[in-house]
Amino acid sequence: MKKNLLYVSFFTVIVLGVWWFLISVGERGKPAVEIGPEAGAIGRQKEIGIVFSDKGQGLRHTEVAIIQDNKRHVISHTEYPRKKEAMKKETITVDAAALKLHDGTAALTAVTVDYSLWKNRAEVSLPIKIDLLHPQVSLHTVQNYINTGGACVVSYGVSEAVAKTGVQAADVFYTAYKTPTAGQDQYVAYFAIPDEILPRNEQIALIAVDEAGNQTLSSVPVVIRKKKVNSDKIVLSDAFLNRKMPEFQSADPQLSGKTPLEVFVEVNTRLRADNLKTIQAACEKTEGRRLWNGPFLRMKNAAPKAFFGDRRTYFYNGSEIGTSTHNGVDLASVANAPIEAANDGIVRFTGPIGIYGNSIIIDHGMGVSTLYSHLSVIGVRVDQNVKKGEPIGTSGMTGLAGGDHLHFGIAINGHFVNPVEWWDPHWITDNIYKKIGNN
Repeated sequence: MKKNLLYVSFFTVIVLGVWWFLISVGERGKPAVEIGPEAGAIGRQKEIGIVFSDKGQGLRHTEVAIIQDNKRHVISHTEYPRKKEAMKKETITVDAAALKLHDGTAALTAVTVDYSLWKNRAEVSLPIKIDLLHPQVSLHTVQNYINTGGACVVSYGVSEAVAKTGVQAADVFYTAYKTPTAGQDQYVAYFAIPDEILPRNEQIALIAVDEAGNQTLSSVPVVIRKKKVNSDKIVLSDAFLNRKMPEFQSADPQLSGKTPLEVFVEVNTRLRADNLKTIQAACEKTEGRRLWNGPFLRMKNAAPKAFFGDRRTYFYNGSEIGTSTHNGVDLASVANAPIEAANDGIVRFTGPIGIYGNSIIIDHGMGVSTLYSHLSVIGVRVDQNVKKGEPIGTSGMTGLAGGDHLHFGIAINGHFVNPVEWWDPHWITDNIYKKIGNN
């Protein structure tokens, strides 16, 4: 009996020992290597993401190399201490000039070995293209006349497939959209000229980055015409503050306990900035083709009450308490006047937006959007297709509006431009159609 028990105990120890060996130093599981998709084409200098991992004993060492003309160029070699490193994300910078690579095919290899007794090994070899040539950009428009606070469009060709292309105007990048044209790839980019931009041509440039990471920057020839803007002095009354500020307090817990004047100051600063971010986020979803056609509609039988770019300075009891810049046109008719879609498009947003009140944002494709604010009624839903002139709501005085009116705005990639240009059929023809045709 004791002898049998001894055999069982000895057998159990052996089994446990084998089990421990197989799940520890004797494990046979191979490590893994994942190479980012950006590695398919490499230019003069490019960053590539690689993930090494091992679920067993951890990583022992990793190595990344490029092989061209039977020459192996080691880019990265790392030895890991014996502390069970389960995963390592690396960003490898490939400098083609330093490695003396040339245009043509090559192979990228990534190898890792784990800390098991058997030194399990994983290797991934990926065929890649070395491309040291910058994309060529051919601008179709020789000259562009732009008003500060206004919009512009350019059409151009690119000699090869690109990962990114568009217009850089000051510190804002405006994405370009591919158009169905025979021959080389053709692109159209709409962009805005901020009202405060300095009239320096070098601030506006076409950018094209190919799949290998090579970048071409080409200046856009422009004539920027400085437009005069209005300066308004707005005196805030207690009646206005006591009527409007409680609406904001009820919607924003951060405003609780503040005086009406303190609420206004925060609404005009923090909330105004947050509202712009909300609008820009809604404008990010845009069709890659032009949905609109012809000049945009202006609200019928409406008188302008404020213009685009107006500089507003707010006073209370004789003291200046804030400023703002008006980013649309205020139009007033009768109370609860019908509001129509300014052009064909897709509804991207409906609902309250702080100072703008009940609002609708319509996408017209290629980054162009319209904003309808201070509405009393919203008559459309998100993702609904609308036609030019179709009723979408009624005017009102929600948000920071002091009276019933429509705040109408036009934005490109979420950056507001002067709507007056888009109401003008001559401006549409001269500044858009003559450049891009029906694209």
